[in-house]
Amino acid sequence: MNSNSDQMYQKTTLPNGVRVVTSSMEHVRSATLHFNYRVGSRDESDAEAGVAHFIEHMLFKGTPRRPHSSAITEEIEGLGGNIDAGTSRETTSYSVRVPHDSLHVGFDVLADMLRGSLFRDDDIEKEREVITEEIRGINDIPDEVVGELIDRVLWGDAAVGRPIAGFEETVAQLDRDTLTGFLATRYAPERLVISAAGKVEHHAVVALADAAFGDLPSGRDVAVTPFVPTPQTEPRVALVGREIEQANLSLAVQGISYSDPRKYAQYLLHIILGGTMSSRLFMRIREDLGLAYNVGSYFPTLVDVGWGTIYAGVDPDRAEHTVRAILDELVRLRTEPVTPTEFERARRYVTGSLLMGLEGSAPVASWIGMRELLLGDILTPEDVVAHYNAVTIEDVQALAGELFLPERLNLAIVGPYEDDTRFRSIIGA
Repeated sequence: MNSNSDQMYQKTTLPNGVRVVTSSMEHVRSATLHFNYRVGSRDESDAEAGVAHFIEHMLFKGTPRRPHSSAITEEIEGLGGNIDAGTSRETTSYSVRVPHDSLHVGFDVLADMLRGSLFRDDDIEKEREVITEEIRGINDIPDEVVGELIDRVLWGDAAVGRPIAGFEETVAQLDRDTLTGFLATRYAPERLVISAAGKVEHHAVVALADAAFGDLPSGRDVAVTPFVPTPQTEPRVALVGREIEQANLSLAVQGISYSDPRKYAQYLLHIILGGTMSSRLFMRIREDLGLAYNVGSYFPTLVDVGWGTIYAGVDPDRAEHTVRAILDELVRLRTEPVTPTEFERARRYVTGSLLMGLEGSAPVASWIGMRELLLGDILTPEDVVAHYNAVTIEDVQALAGELFLPERLNLAIVGPYEDDTRFRSIIGA
């Protein structure tokens, strides 16, 4: 086994490629454990859309040792702990938070789920119905619909833009062989990072990992195909007409990935634009103009792509005014430097929230696990703060000038409109 350590964390790599990272926090009484897999919806073929999310659900349905979902949850909750899981475009994670002296129990439950889940046919059919209702529920929520619509406008049919849960028609076709086959090939040891934080001992977690996963054969991983988006040369608009009381707007641009060193400037740009209640969008759209109650931005990143999205829910008669006001703010960021006061406020918000957000075992386990999984390095919070402190006002304006060009704009609308002509004219599509 290969091991290394620093003051924040320790890391050991098992011979088959499973990585174990831990952070000891002697002042807490909890232990949080994450099993992080580098697999998500982007790894699916078109016909498999939704399989990664489906598997996440199925691992809670029972094993020979814990035959039903209740046996899994009750064992953790009986300790005062909690158990959770989640699927994203690039990752799938299973986690428990338990009293520190019960970490071995939490580990055993998660390992049993991953190594021994039964995938019974009747459980598959029940969960298929649950996921189908989940998809239908999303389609009933306008702000969810506009979120999926803007992803399709941005990325077309590419896997990075598909709904993580898949589509009703693909979920209907997923069978036991497809689920277990995907699990066998994509849940490879090289894709697994086990992270633990709290009152934990590194050597003990390594021993548990080796006993549970050390026998998995390496070398069966499937390579990830990088996504190279087609450069956008003109603005795009998409409309879903619905007779609803509020128009839902989403304006987006292709951004940069978390592999790009400018990601720190991009996150500061997000905070300045729409990330807080003192951001430009919130102050202009909500406070000054009174156009929307809910307005803001988010900038997701993947290993090879990223995107910046602005969302607003507005009165249908004010939608055009709102889009124009948003565009004005983007032009300002492209053409005018951010003031030093505004820039420093954004930077203090980012660095302060980062440091305060790592006070418990759960966020620390997530931090060290995801950084190791996605980036292959685990920076200390102080290292990350230094990166933010190195960003300049000029860096933010240069990135805004690159991202917010008129030809890179994408607009999605869900609301009571018969056609999108009025919106096309606004953004020049």
